[in-house]
Amino acid sequence: MKLNIAVLPGDGIGPEVTAQAVKVLKAIAINFDHVFTFSNALVGASAIEKFNDPLPEATIETCKNADAILFGAIGKTSYDLDPYAKIRPEQGLLRLRKILDLHTNIRPVIAYDDLLIKSSLKKTQIKGTNILIYRELTSGIYFGDKHLSEDNNTASDVCKYTREEIERVAHSAFKAAQSRKRKLTLVDKANVLESSRLWRRVVQELATQYSNVEVNYTYIDNAAMELIINPKQFDVILTENMFGDILSEEASVIVGSIGLLASASIGDNHVMFEPIHGAYTKATNKGIANPIASILSAAMLLEHFGLDDEASLVRDAVEKSLTLHITTPDLNNKYDNITTTKVGDFIEDFINNPDETNLNFTNIHLGQSTII
Repeated sequence: MKLNIAVLPGDGIGPEVTAQAVKVLKAIAINFDHVFTFSNALVGASAIEKFNDPLPEATIETCKNADAILFGAIGKTSYDLDPYAKIRPEQGLLRLRKILDLHTNIRPVIAYDDLLIKSSLKKTQIKGTNILIYRELTSGIYFGDKHLSEDNNTASDVCKYTREEIERVAHSAFKAAQSRKRKLTLVDKANVLESSRLWRRVVQELATQYSNVEVNYTYIDNAAMELIINPKQFDVILTENMFGDILSEEASVIVGSIGLLASASIGDNHVMFEPIHGAYTKATNKGIANPIASILSAAMLLEHFGLDDEASLVRDAVEKSLTLHITTPDLNNKYDNITTTKVGDFIEDFINNPDETNLNFTNIHLGQSTII
């Protein structure tokens, strides 16, 4: 298969973790006789610094001409500390989602057995957790009309949804539920918000088309609590933009690190894959950023194009790295010299040598597997 992949490393740790995902995709291409080409483009703070625009036209064109986009992270502390900034890195990501109409965001939440001890929650609570969060991505309060009064003392953000916007992500979530445990939970705030009441009405109507799927409805405040108390009760979670953003960040507590959570953003004509963590600028260039979420995002990219064996091999490599503690400091208290690059080297090497499961760890820094 031939794929043209746009690479938008972004800001902070984005370039470091994205480099490892690209390394893994190149290994997959070599071992499975694919041709992957990579086109880099600027976005976020790095684009502002060069073009005074968080999403330059050249980046938009690169993305439009690509088969898929691999995104890193976006943001910079100086902008976070300036509430008066008119141009912000995050605007680039929001505009990109809107321009490409990436309306459906899919975020897997999996509790790996080897990392249960890393979670703040009890093992018995989280063992076996496997959730898919379907988040609407191009509407809601993030994209609604915004207003700030002339005296800067009154502000508003409008949360607006249409039936069509709800239906397209809901259909995807229902279909996913049919292939899993046939259970879908809509998270809203229908007791207070009119937009949530529209969500509930639309989902109730669509549910008649998916009679083999059990549908539950819960408010966002209760969902946030239940996600911690008993995450295993959930299978597919369907929700609007801001609620999905919050719940998926909260879910990082379950898996032990936000550096493990990948995502896919799907539109009718374009697709993008990215880790859900932020730019984590204070860790930039220190070699401590966890690249696994970015690498798992690459696995989702492969799966999207029907390359299931390739995606499975990447996930096997990730699980082996977790089992053998070849991980960055956020997950590792066994080895103190495993960097971002070394994790990528290990996973790349596993892809190249999947049968060599007994490894000489003294050679990990060289990216070499040795049978012992």
